[in-house]
Amino acid sequence: MIPDRLEHAEWLERPAVQAIFAALDGAQGRTRAVGGVVRDSLIGRMQSHADIDMATELLPVVVMQRAKAAGIDAYPTGIDHGTVTLRREGTTVEVTTLRSDVVTDGRRAQVQFGTDWLADAERRDFTLNALYCFADGRLFDPLGGAADLVNGRVRFIGDAARRIAEDGLRVYRFFRFSASHGNQHLDADGLAACRDAAEELDHISRERVGSEMLRMLALPKVAATLGVMDRLGLLRVAPGAIAALQRYETLGGQGVAARLALLGRDSLVQRQADWRLSKAIVGQAERIADAAELLRRGDVGWAAYRFGEDAVEGLAVAAALEDWQRERLAEIARDLGRLPVAPLPVGGADLEAKGMKPGPDMGAALAIMERVWVESEFSASKDALLQRIFH
Repeated sequence: MIPDRLEHAEWLERPAVQAIFAALDGAQGRTRAVGGVVRDSLIGRMQSHADIDMATELLPVVVMQRAKAAGIDAYPTGIDHGTVTLRREGTTVEVTTLRSDVVTDGRRAQVQFGTDWLADAERRDFTLNALYCFADGRLFDPLGGAADLVNGRVRFIGDAARRIAEDGLRVYRFFRFSASHGNQHLDADGLAACRDAAEELDHISRERVGSEMLRMLALPKVAATLGVMDRLGLLRVAPGAIAALQRYETLGGQGVAARLALLGRDSLVQRQADWRLSKAIVGQAERIADAAELLRRGDVGWAAYRFGEDAVEGLAVAAALEDWQRERLAEIARDLGRLPVAPLPVGGADLEAKGMKPGPDMGAALAIMERVWVESEFSASKDALLQRIFH
């Protein structure tokens, strides 16, 4: 069944959203919700924190004036390109005036405002993103996006090569949406256009590419899609990484940092530069990878001691890399879970109190006590540890 309206969409029933519709002639159809909020509501995947976007025939300055007159906060966040941000009662809505591209260089477009809803739909990327709904939930679906959505087909609007020429990031978006909404099925025409464009994407900002890749790595199933991207040269991965990613997904894993670790520990620094990744996410991926290496060697205590909670993801990564049987995974998971990990109960001050001066000898002594501490499964007493040095 192809739906023709939204039923019981929580966001659409909010008084704040209806107030914005009312202020912007929503009852007359001059303002409509659009894009992801409509798409994901139709298939029951709308998240409470998702962005709410609207399209309107009204010019940005009129949107600002109407909103303020209705007691709605208004901010000209992207007014040169027709976008105004409205806020009321904790709900934020981005309202963009209908437009068509006049000139585009593959990154930015010069736009012309208008009132043609079909023209606005045709400038978007995929049919499933060109879905609109009225204030009462009725759909406006000029390009058959609802059918594509229900059937899990991610289809470029019009000529795929032209859509990509307008914005090269659409190559990455094609793969992301194919993974998130297409069950990793890749539309043949779209894939061919992406293949042709794969070597012509150096102009896209690394931040935009990184944002798309992180969103992709957060999806429940993405390994097969990443494998295709690897074959097209859009992604560099370590040998065997795709197979390991598929095993990781079979285990139920979908951590971004863990997937980064599986793509290759040695490539993390380069990937950080290529995708403009934060130090935090790269650091976590490094810890998970290092924990996985310890667990692969059977050093469960050291993995728990050095990496704490990251050792849990490290376990899934190790199992995926080594293709462990579930019995072995369960056994190591039990060992990891039963360890009462605690910090080393002695430190440099304790050694100084015994007459040892700071320096290489103290460092070596601390390393010995740390090894004993871990090997005792964190049960050795402070006195027992000190006796190993001052016996």
